[in-house]
Amino acid sequence: MTTPASAPPSPPAPPAPMHVWLEHRGVIGLEGPDAADFLQGLVSNDVSHVSPQNAIWAAFLTPQGKYLHDFFIAQNDARLLIDCDAGRLGDLLRRLSMYKLRADVTLSDLSDRFAVGVGIGAAASAILNLNEDVGATIAMNDAIAFVDPRHRQLGCRIIAPKTNLNILNDAGIPSGKFDDYETLRISLGIPDGPRDLRVEKSILLENGFDELHGIDWDKGCYMGQELTARTKYRGLVRKRLMPVAIDGPAPAPGTPIMAGDREAGEMRTHAGDMGLALLRLEFVAEDVPLIAGSARLSPRKPEWAEF
Repeated sequence: MTTPASAPPSPPAPPAPMHVWLEHRGVIGLEGPDAADFLQGLVSNDVSHVSPQNAIWAAFLTPQGKYLHDFFIAQNDARLLIDCDAGRLGDLLRRLSMYKLRADVTLSDLSDRFAVGVGIGAAASAILNLNEDVGATIAMNDAIAFVDPRHRQLGCRIIAPKTNLNILNDAGIPSGKFDDYETLRISLGIPDGPRDLRVEKSILLENGFDELHGIDWDKGCYMGQELTARTKYRGLVRKRLMPVAIDGPAPAPGTPIMAGDREAGEMRTHAGDMGLALLRLEFVAEDVPLIAGSARLSPRKPEWAEF
């Protein structure tokens, strides 16, 4: 029998703080007096909250409210930095450039100069003297570090020049492995961009963007806002991304999840015996076996999720 999603286990804590440089992330820079206003009309979160002391997580949607990109927005001196998926950075830069029009803003790919890393777990944030608030940001010489805006238990992110990749070792946070970060992220039920979301198909509220601070409901209009708001206020969410315990060979991303002869969802990323899956809530509420490939799955409702 599956474990009911209403009884989540506590996510495992890493044995010690550690850091990992994320090779699948890139950096875009925005400079100019209109940089913040330019982004404000495009993304799901309130860019006015970005400052040298605070970073945010936001999404860029199609006009129909479907997922295109998600990224972190931080400030380094007078420049805004976007921490985004490296594989789709060119598409994001192209789309942003299309909407620039007469805005006084310069967009540039800074991935050859800056790297993105994570300090795993809340203890890593404490070592860097970051407070516990999600998004809290500090300058570290020519780098910036900020508490992950989605969930403080993920730890902190850092954007640093590639000439200074010893900065976290020097701060007392030793190097770890990417799998250490993946295990923590997946156990918390938090998506990692297009690795877990489907471009031009996924909607934000199925993937935790509300509870994980990726949407501001009080800001002005942005692209895709109408469908996002309608989904929330009409209670139209029928699926949710959540962790699943895997008993058997880990299914590849995209593998259908079956409840008998009924399709219950689809696999996303995995690490070890835990994965993320987009599941229909009607099956999560039932104590029925869920099968993906030759593996049995047990859903785990994240402690932060509201469903």
